[in-house]
Amino acid sequence: MTSVSKRVVVAMSGGVDSSLAAALLVEQGYDVVGVMMRLWSEVANGVASANKCCSLDAVDDARRVADRLGIPFYLINVEQPFKQRVVDFTINSYLAGETPNPCIQCNRHIRFDYLYNYALSLGADFLATGHYARVRVEENRETQKRGNEENQRSGGMQYQLYTGVDSAKDQSYVLHVLTQEHLAHVLFPVGEFAKP
Repeated sequence: MTSVSKRVVVAMSGGVDSSLAAALLVEQGYDVVGVMMRLWSEVANGVASANKCCSLDAVDDARRVADRLGIPFYLINVEQPFKQRVVDFTINSYLAGETPNPCIQCNRHIRFDYLYNYALSLGADFLATGHYARVRVEENRETQKRGNEENQRSGGMQYQLYTGVDSAKDQSYVLHVLTQEHLAHVLFPVGEFAKP
């Protein structure tokens, strides 16, 4: 249990990994808030989406998990920034002959920008996801050599992104865009476990 109840916003998808992340944090005594991002409308231009990550069933699943855990749950609409920053980027990259990774763009611009700032607006100390990755804090000798101002800001510490314990499920590669600020305020509870 944490000594002081810190608030954590958990990015929920309705899937097992984010649900487990939320449950682990509740069990550890955090003040947990579940948030699901609506990335895409169920029906766009009269055509039903085959993408289940944003389906009404997924929203219902996430809401049921939140209810079962006794945590508040919010659905936030990020369709417009997702289309502009992820979908349009991906299409334009393909048209330019490139092979983009939309997950990296989503993490950079949506999950760890838009959602991160939303979490801060709710008074959260941390944003948590169901990614299989880990964060470690290490002493930064370079920062300590640079002088007092920077040393005081970082406390002489540096956050490092590590692979998840389960190398077959590791997702650290899509998180390499995270800054020191993000890493200081992100939790990956399932990164310490192997997925059965």
